[in-house]
Amino acid sequence: MGFIRLVVFGFIGLSVIYLSVSVYSRSVRRERLEKQFDADHPDGTPEARDAFVSEGMLAYNSSIRPKLIGLVYVVPTVVIGTIVFVINAN
Repeated sequence: MGFIRLVVFGFIGLSVIYLSVSVYSRSVRRERLEKQFDADHPDGTPEARDAFVSEGMLAYNSSIRPKLIGLVYVVPTVVIGTIVFVINAN
């Protein structure tokens, strides 16, 4: 019963961390794109800025960074599994 509780609460905790990191990473990328557009096109229209940011976010979504955020699930699971294995092996 304790193991099931660990898995459920661990998954909930890792999901909260994953969502937080994902939202933060996307907001940082969006902010960087907005600043880049403002620096390159000081007299740009809001429509052009929105198009530039949307295109940049599409490129971000297909990059490796969002996929690496998924390691939030993998790394703690492997570490806890290794600890449990080593403790029970002795």
